[in-house]
Amino acid sequence: MPDLSYLDAIILGVIEGVTEYLPVSSTGHLTITEKLLGLQVDDPAVTAYTAIIQLGAILATFLYFWRDIVRFALAWFRGLARQEARRDPDYGLAWAVIVGSIPLGIVGFLARDVISGVLRSLWVVAAALVLWSVVMVVAERMHTRFDRRGVVRGEHSVTPLDGLVIGLVQCFSLVPGVSRSGATISAGLARGIDRVTATRLSFFLAIPALTAAGLFEAVQERTQLAGFGVGQMLVGVVVAFGVAYASIAWLLRFVAGNSLLAFVWYRVVLGAALVLTLAAGWMSAT
Repeated sequence: MPDLSYLDAIILGVIEGVTEYLPVSSTGHLTITEKLLGLQVDDPAVTAYTAIIQLGAILATFLYFWRDIVRFALAWFRGLARQEARRDPDYGLAWAVIVGSIPLGIVGFLARDVISGVLRSLWVVAAALVLWSVVMVVAERMHTRFDRRGVVRGEHSVTPLDGLVIGLVQCFSLVPGVSRSGATISAGLARGIDRVTATRLSFFLAIPALTAAGLFEAVQERTQLAGFGVGQMLVGVVVAFGVAYASIAWLLRFVAGNSLLAFVWYRVVLGAALVLTLAAGWMSAT
């Protein structure tokens, strides 16, 4: 059984909280950190612990956006009951989140053994960090063209089709190193949605995705997780919660006036450094 100290739990909680919503791949950073801490990154218990502490980030999302969540839920139920209520833009946005959450749930369940097995390699993380950066650059250029034409759309124009497209792209984030937020925000930008709305939509899509992943892993690996200790798991969740809350607030302010290119450069440098480290034999891939 992996040996996880309280200090390790704090470190992993900080990494999870900082990187979960930034487009830099929380799974990739957690995999690198786990390796540096001497943990076996493809161990089912380690994979499960990673999913469990994500619940802290989800709780932060619930708290930060609880008014929006209540508003969307009420609009959705009103729309189901009355036809005239379906003209409310919040009704369409609620459906976008619901529809966009389905693809990841299906693909994640069917490919769960691959995700927790062969994909838990630092070679995969390094490749995904660099290659998905290209996608982010393309999305930025597409968004710039929408902006120049004056056709960038806001939150009230988000449709279920937008949700489906973004949800399909979100499936790529199952590959460690891609980044769930990097995938969803990029897809939103490529659809002509403004930066803040694309980022908010990424947060809303994270709620069902990460909640389902965390609970599923908790049930599946409950026996092995017991080896970490309840205290270590709680510490990881609590730290991830506090750091993620601050990260959400910072990212929303950042994207209001900046592109994702700063994150692209960071991803490329980190990916290249990881390739060098692995090729030199300074660190093993699993």
